[in-house]
Amino acid sequence: MNKTPLKTAMPWLVAGDIDGFFGLALDNLVQLLVMTALCRGVLGFSEDLVYGRILPGAAVSLLVGNLFYAWQAKRLADVEGRADVCALPYGINTVSLFAFVFLVMLPAKLAAQAQGVADPARAAWQVGLLACFSGALIEMAGAFVAERVRRATPRAALLSTLAGIAVGFIAMGYLFHAYAHPLVGLSTLGVILLTYFGKVRFKGRLPGGLVAVVLGSLLAWLTGIAPVGAEPVATGWRLPVPVLGELFDSLRAETLLAYLSVIVPMGLFNLIGSLQNIESAEAAGDRYSTRPSLLINGVGSLAACAFGSCFPTTIYIGHPGWKALGARAGYSVLNGVFMSFICLSGTLAYIAWAVPVDAGLAIVLWIGIVIGAQAFQATPRHHAPAVVVGLLPGIAAWGAFMAKNGMRAAGMGDADGPAFSAEVLSRFAQADLWMDGAFALEQGAIFTATLLAAATTAVIERRFVQASLWCWAAALLSALGLMHSYRWDAGDTVLSLTPAWPWVTGYAVMGSVFLSARWLTVEER
Repeated sequence: MNKTPLKTAMPWLVAGDIDGFFGLALDNLVQLLVMTALCRGVLGFSEDLVYGRILPGAAVSLLVGNLFYAWQAKRLADVEGRADVCALPYGINTVSLFAFVFLVMLPAKLAAQAQGVADPARAAWQVGLLACFSGALIEMAGAFVAERVRRATPRAALLSTLAGIAVGFIAMGYLFHAYAHPLVGLSTLGVILLTYFGKVRFKGRLPGGLVAVVLGSLLAWLTGIAPVGAEPVATGWRLPVPVLGELFDSLRAETLLAYLSVIVPMGLFNLIGSLQNIESAEAAGDRYSTRPSLLINGVGSLAACAFGSCFPTTIYIGHPGWKALGARAGYSVLNGVFMSFICLSGTLAYIAWAVPVDAGLAIVLWIGIVIGAQAFQATPRHHAPAVVVGLLPGIAAWGAFMAKNGMRAAGMGDADGPAFSAEVLSRFAQADLWMDGAFALEQGAIFTATLLAAATTAVIERRFVQASLWCWAAALLSALGLMHSYRWDAGDTVLSLTPAWPWVTGYAVMGSVFLSARWLTVEER
């Protein structure tokens, strides 16, 4: 292969970059709208915190990554003398966004409230910074060992764990939202299903996501869903400011251990997902060097938390699709510049006011559906039972989350109501709801899903020793208090980091059952 750089092998901007930009920018915009809605509505973050700290931090991370991947594509095109190289798509990590909000920052906020902390929202933000920082370090360190991790863990275990979170915390929550406002929710869902699953395109090359958001916004205004709240007051430009002091304040061992069962798996999932997307790009004809691609992914997340964003970034799925649209390097530059502009200029506040989250929900719901479907499509058919097993803990965690939200809606856990306690378990049991198991599954659900699905995969392959090792790994994590160990707070159940002995025993015996299979069982046809 000729490695001599060739001049003007590929222009920085081509016509296809415009189509690619609309698609990627719209996806990123929906993530920002959802992120803003969750930070304000679920976490109770102030406008100053969201628009003055989190969004500027996100702008830095988006600009750093998009510019690098554009340069990387241009360099590859010049080295290989080609004009059809497409940059790796990049943006805010959807699954981490939901995981960090619902599994890290919301529990942290509730715990801070129970402890009487003066500003629980700020405490939750600091924990989010710690989660993003830790995930970035995992991604950067993993760039050197990514292949080994990928080979050691069955794909069914990785993808099903991801799918469980996606189906519960992404798809189900927003399906409820869509059916609460069916005119907007179902019409936009129809557009997304038509274009993304039906593989058709609107005349004039209009992106399906753009059509869905415009239609949803129009219907929202006609039905009174929009505008959302009071018209924003112009705040002008909010430039990124380092928040290293806040980040250092969050670096406490007890805080890290409390959320380790979410941070470590999410860091690994981001790493493996990015690796798979690099492989997908190679299959489409663009072979990128793995290590720098993964390293800059971690650098982007590191930049995010250094400037105030709690949300890591990642290499997106979909490179072959953007390449098929004709996108090259310019679409990545345009995306980075546009996202930075709306985050820093205060424009996003007006977009969030004029474009309700309902207008983009169908795209988020589609993401949840695709992640769930991928768990079955990208694994061998005979591993389907392992995929189902891996789905269950994430869905159970979402069910526990919903149950606790219902308890809070009924007045439990607030200043004037009864505190959460083990007494509620008997009431649930009377309705044949064994919430003790659900609350136990919620703690370390990502670890549980990965290990159970990996053990099931090994059983399907009749690798019984390996299956027993996965179970004993689960016993070890339970003994360390990273799985199933929970305690009651005034308004929540949280990881207690004490040995969960009943589950330690259960996993140990389960592993022994698998180990004994070679002597106590015979194979069937």
